[in-house]
Amino acid sequence: MAYKEYMKKWREENKEHIKEYEKKYRTENKESRKDKRKVYISQNKEKIKECKNIWSQTEQGKKSNRIACWKQMGLISEDYDKIYELYVNTWECDNCGIELIEGFCGSNHRCMDHNHRTGLFRNILCNTCNQMRPDYESD
Repeated sequence: MAYKEYMKKWREENKEHIKEYEKKYRTENKESRKDKRKVYISQNKEKIKECKNIWSQTEQGKKSNRIACWKQMGLISEDYDKIYELYVNTWECDNCGIELIEGFCGSNHRCMDHNHRTGLFRNILCNTCNQMRPDYESD
């Protein structure tokens, strides 16, 4: 058995031990890890920026960014994936029926509507309907 295969097998057999060790290491070396991270970031700003730009153009990156924005706006959900799938597959406003477009410009771009008091998802609307709808309308 080659060393690489041996190590793969050993890691599989010792997952819990490795997990405990890594957790202990992270706790005991919090400051030095933080310092190393700061140094790495300061020395690799362009590389990090480029990687973020590339990742944000992937489907997973777009999804992650969109969900993060929703959370920041106050959306509360048990299944963000389900709401995202509904969001990307909805091409008509649930209120007026106008065809929705991609992006953030125009009166008919897609908006995720939610109750600002409860944080719960309501539906997918065009920008015009979303702006006309009261923020704290009861559901």
